[in-house]
Amino acid sequence: MKTYVPKKGEVQHDWYVVDAADVVLGRLSTTVATLLRGKHKPEFTPGDDVGDYVIVLNAERVKLTGKKWDSKSYYRHSGDPGHLKEVTARRMRDTHPERIVKFAVWGMLPKNRLGRKLLKKLKVYAGPEHPHQAQQPQAIKVRG
Repeated sequence: MKTYVPKKGEVQHDWYVVDAADVVLGRLSTTVATLLRGKHKPEFTPGDDVGDYVIVLNAERVKLTGKKWDSKSYYRHSGDPGHLKEVTARRMRDTHPERIVKFAVWGMLPKNRLGRKLLKKLKVYAGPEHPHQAQQPQAIKVRG
């Protein structure tokens, strides 16, 4: 018996839309990461891009449990000594709500060329509107 490896032209990349309103961030990001990698497909191959495109709407209405809105921090560093920046989840939601979802999904993807390629297939929007109607995305419900 031989292992089936899909060729480049054989993989079909579908489009899915996920509503993040009142969904816990961890549950949302695991579902999105699974769709991006293609783990829900029978032709899943760990080293190849067999996943789908995912549109996340209402990122500003995502939920965090406990006191994470004030205790969870996001860090960035310019590379210069003493230039570490820290932003709480509440402040991130007020300024760039789509980044909260993007960072959570990035944490669940591989940290290599494939992961960076998969992250480009994630489209996150703060509100309920998106410009991808032409792709006819299918709605996915995340239990929340």
